[in-house]
Amino acid sequence: MYKIDPAKTELAEEFKANPFGPHSAELQKVLNVMRWEPMEGKHVLVNTVPHKEWCLAQLPGKRGVPVTLHEDVKFTDLGEAEWHIFKIRWKKHTGVELEG
Repeated sequence: MYKIDPAKTELAEEFKANPFGPHSAELQKVLNVMRWEPMEGKHVLVNTVPHKEWCLAQLPGKRGVPVTLHEDVKFTDLGEAEWHIFKIRWKKHTGVELEG
């Protein structure tokens, strides 16, 4: 399995500059690892106001159990929201916190 190299912060900068792609092959590998992690506790975005507001949430990992909304963390810019999730997942996989 591909392991994310915490020293390759240029991949994080690439994502930040263009969160919706297209992405380089190496960044796509990073995103695949992040997106295919186990569901329980996984950070996601929930669209709370159609096309206008997104809220940070975590998945329970079990069917029928509601997601946990972090109502204190909301976004009105989807790119900014995606960057926030990327930083959370980067730290989870590398142990290194990204700035910005």
